[in-house]
Amino acid sequence: MTQPADANTLLAERDLRHIWHPCTQMHDHHQHVPMVPIVRGEGPWLIDANGRRYLDGISSWWTNLFGHANPRIAAALAEQAATLEHVIFAGFTHPVAIELAERLVAITPQGLEKVFFADNGSAAVEVALKMSFHYWLNLGHGEKTRFIALTGSYHGETLGALSVSDVALYRKTYAPLLLTPMLAPSPDAYEGEPGEAPEHVATRRLEAMRVLLERHAHETCAVIVEPLVQCAGGMRMYHPVYLSGLRALCDQYNVHLIADEIAVGFGRTGTLFACEQARIAPDFMCLSKGLTGGTLPLSAVLTTQHVYDAFYAEYNAGKAFLHSHSYTGNPLACRAALETLNIFRDEPVLARNRVLAAHLANRLAPLREHPNVADVRQHGMIAAVELVADKATRRPFAAEERRGLRVYLHGLEHGALLRPLGNVIYFMPPYVVSESELDHLIEVARDGIIHAVA
Repeated sequence: MTQPADANTLLAERDLRHIWHPCTQMHDHHQHVPMVPIVRGEGPWLIDANGRRYLDGISSWWTNLFGHANPRIAAALAEQAATLEHVIFAGFTHPVAIELAERLVAITPQGLEKVFFADNGSAAVEVALKMSFHYWLNLGHGEKTRFIALTGSYHGETLGALSVSDVALYRKTYAPLLLTPMLAPSPDAYEGEPGEAPEHVATRRLEAMRVLLERHAHETCAVIVEPLVQCAGGMRMYHPVYLSGLRALCDQYNVHLIADEIAVGFGRTGTLFACEQARIAPDFMCLSKGLTGGTLPLSAVLTTQHVYDAFYAEYNAGKAFLHSHSYTGNPLACRAALETLNIFRDEPVLARNRVLAAHLANRLAPLREHPNVADVRQHGMIAAVELVADKATRRPFAAEERRGLRVYLHGLEHGALLRPLGNVIYFMPPYVVSESELDHLIEVARDGIIHAVA
């Protein structure tokens, strides 16, 4: 007699009939990678249709700060939904967006005075790129049309954002559609010489950036970087001295600095914004992901009065910035963002994160001795473990072996959501995780690594 399918199976079957998921080879889900239907969230936990619980070790693509179904954010959203759900943001405004802009200006590095809202991280990068180019055009420097990015960088998957990213698969596939950036070598400490300190790697790579700017500043709009951590590029981490040196170089050669804090902002690296650790202010700061606590899509680009003034003119001058989204400044998303900022204001979030980060570091330390672990690195509430085939030479596993996928599948079997970047196993949990829950996450990851490299 045929047994009835369980709730997970029924939902997965319905999903696979019609939905095309992001960053996914859908063939996998018809073979050996389960589709997991989540019906409820509870703090750092996700719960599937059969009641099975998964500890969200990656904050659902790095967005969730204060737990799923956070009661404070949920209550604020319910109140806002009953008041104003959306209004055109051209020629109209609303109190929630106004307050959010004021609050963002107050907490971001000094000098960032103007806020342009968009609805996702890639869109924020597009805004910053266009705004930088258009600034120079308005000032009579139409020759400035290019951008400098770091090797191994990733800034999103719309065409402009992808153009300043250095992910080989994406560039190979979409090359005919993309701008061609100039690439400066990453200050990634993992790429240093044996025994070389991260600060020295950063200083050395600043010299390579200096050479690039000496040759190309005349045609360069901006340099774009993810401060401290190149997240989707493999959680590559570098010393803050690179940012302070880069700020000086951008000033010297008269190019903009774009700080993509989409993934690293809002406390991820130990300070509210990663740029704080270098004591710098960029010309453009892109924010998203944790901006709403992981509840709704929203992004913001902050820039200076000086940049804003280059666009401020009589209508017939034709200098207005040309960019819009239907859901720009959406009141629901802005209200979620305000409540997220309220939680930072009302609770000792960063202090608690420091305790959690120290616990995470302590528990991950033994993995440094594993014969297939080449590196364990961390900035605040982001930690990563680099798996390799040969520790002495750092020879990586072949990509087609999909060792990271084995860790992911092991995690699902043992109640943890771990979604490696290739062979980099990383941890970016919600800030409401407990030390015992971190222990569970690390134990599952450790056993998954043993399984994956066996």
